[in-house]
This record gives sequence, structure tokens and C-alpha cells, in this order.
Amino acid sequence: MFGLGKERDVSGEDKEGWERELLNKVVMSSVTENRRTRRWGIFFKSLTFIYLFTLLAVLVPDKISDVSSASDGTHTALIEINGVIAADAEASADNLITGLRNAFDDAGTKGVILRINSPGGSPVQAGYVNDEINRLKKLHPDIPVYAVVVDICASGGYYIAVAADKIYADKGSIVGSVGVLINSFGFVETLEHLGVERRLMTAGEHKAILDPFSPTSEYDKQHVQGMLDQLHQQFIKVVKDGRGERLADDDRLFSGLFWSGEEGVKLGLVDGLASSSYVAREIIGAENIINFTPKKEPWELFAEQLGAGAVKSFAAMSGFSDLFQYR
Repeated sequence: MFGLGKERDVSGEDKEGWERELLNKVVMSSVTENRRTRRWGIFFKSLTFIYLFTLLAVLVPDKISDVSSASDGTHTALIEINGVIAADAEASADNLITGLRNAFDDAGTKGVILRINSPGGSPVQAGYVNDEINRLKKLHPDIPVYAVVVDICASGGYYIAVAADKIYADKGSIVGSVGVLINSFGFVETLEHLGVERRLMTAGEHKAILDPFSPTSEYDKQHVQGMLDQLHQQFIKVVKDGRGERLADDDRLFSGLFWSGEEGVKLGLVDGLASSSYVAREIIGAENIINFTPKKEPWELFAEQLGAGAVKSFAAMSGFSDLFQYR
């Protein structure tokens, strides 16, 4: 009996030892697997960050200006006016004016080029920039300013260009469109067709003017048209002041039409056909071009690409972002 009992005890100890060993193996296997998972997680996260930073390194450098790279000698200062001219855009007055002031204040600047590729935008923002160019020209009469059109220089873009001493373009560039517009939609009949009742309460007889879900009265149309005409006359005056007798005697100039760069020369909207490098080298006499346009940091550009597009689209759909435009 003692022998059988002892045998059962030994068997019990072996069983407990086997269970402990199995449990240890399971625990160690789990720990090893967790470590392996963490290592792979870190590896793939590292690859993701490397990919993103590589992408930024490839895409962003062209958008970043390094003014410190200017040589000790003279150079041509470049200000880029790209895209829609608006307060929240790259081509905002604050951004462009900062670049202009830095360019004119630089001791090595022999001339300034406004390289424009814009369909237009806010009359207020374009007006700010035009006024500042004229102010800086008076402070620095020895520094000429030239506008060079890339693909398009229309409406608000041309409003800025006429502040330059001369305007150059490519024969295939688009220039002109001296006019003002406001656009919207009318959904009154659509709501009626769908059986939807518009509930709008205002304080002020004309507070709901331009509401797309309400009918537009004749008074509202006349009021808005009066504002458009006034802005148009402001635009025409700026163009005449900037271009003077170079403008052709053609009634179409201020009709909102646009022309090729080649035709623009004939109409007096453009002084000649040339690129930025040609103007810097042959006209200004300083082939080295330094970009003074303030640029956003890489992380800001990346963040905007991820989220700002949706916000801007919503603002545009509301119909109250840059309502009146030189476009």
C-alpha cells in the first residue's frame, strides 16, 4: 500500500511538472509572439514615416523658397502669384506683400519679377497687392518691376499685373478678362417640386438677398448690378492708370473678354513675349533669380492636403466666400 501510494505521489508530481512546463512554454510563446508583433509593428510604422517624409522631400522642395541662398552679388527677385487670389489662399495679400517687401528691401535686388499664373479672385486682395507694389516702386525708384504671365493672368491676376512697369507673356498665355462677376444658383422651383417649405426669418427687408432658395426681386437685381458696375469701374481705372496710352482704342478691352498673349500685345495688354529667365537675364541684367515668395512649412502643406480641401469645398458651396470676384 505504501508502495502504491508513493507511486501515485510521484505520478502527481510528474503531472504537475508537465503542466508547469507546458504553461511556461505557452507563456514564453505568447511573449515571443508579442515581441515579434511589436517589432513588425515598429518596422511597418517606420516604413510609413520614411515613405511620408520621402514624399514630402520630393514634392515640397519646389514650393519652399530659400532666400538665404542669395549670392553676394545682384540678383532678380521673384514673387510667384499662383492660383486663386484670396485671403485664405497661397496668393493672399498678406503672403504676397510680405514677399514683396523682403524683395525690395534686399540690397542685392536689381529688379523684381511677378510671375503670375492666376485666374483671378478677390478684388480686395488684388487691390491690396496693387497698392503695395505702387508704394514700393515709389520708395525704390531704381528697382524695376516686371510681370511675367505663365498660363493665365486674368481678372484679379491682371489687376495686380498692371502695377508692374511692363508685362510680358508667352504667345499662348491667356490675359485680360477685365470684368466682375457674382454667381449663384436658384432652387425655388426645385423646392416647390419636392414639396419642401423654405422657412427663413430675417431682420431687415433685404437681409436674405441672394438666398438661393428664395426668389430674387427686381430691386435686389438692380442693387447687386450697381455694386458690380462700381467694382468694374474701379478695375477699369486701375488698368488705365497702369497701362496708360499703351492700351488700344478697343471697346472690347473692358468687356470681360480674354485673349492670347500674342493678341494681348496688339491690344496693349502686354508689352512683349518673354519668359522669366529672359526678363531676368536680358532686361534686368541679373540672371540669378531668387524666390522671395513666402512658403508654408512642409507639415502645414501636408496637413492642408489631408483636411483643408473639404473645408474649402464646404465654404465654396455656401456661396459667401469671396462673393464678388475679379474672375
